[in-house]
Amino acid sequence: MALYLIIAWRLHYLTVLGRAIPELPGDAVLDPAEWRAVYVAIHRKSPPETPPALPILLAWIARLGGHLGRKCDGPPGPQALWIGLQRARDLAWGMQLASELLAPSAG
Repeated sequence: MALYLIIAWRLHYLTVLGRAIPELPGDAVLDPAEWRAVYVAIHRKSPPETPPALPILLAWIARLGGHLGRKCDGPPGPQALWIGLQRARDLAWGMQLASELLAPSAG
């Protein structure tokens, strides 16, 4: 139960920050590896040096979680954000593993 409360708090915190402070950069609440992985997954190109704004990043995370983002859909819900954050973490881990495998070995 405590784990679900922590997850629910983080989702609510991200949602409130994204709506209250739209100019907040994405790296203020997400790891650089996470937002870069989300950018690469959505755009299929290298991420920029500066992170996107948090509301844009939350829309991309919700898209990974299944939110379609149509005009009539409204803002993403907690389930889409939760699934999207899980996928973002998995994508960041996969990118880290790939960079370690492709890096020249020191041995």
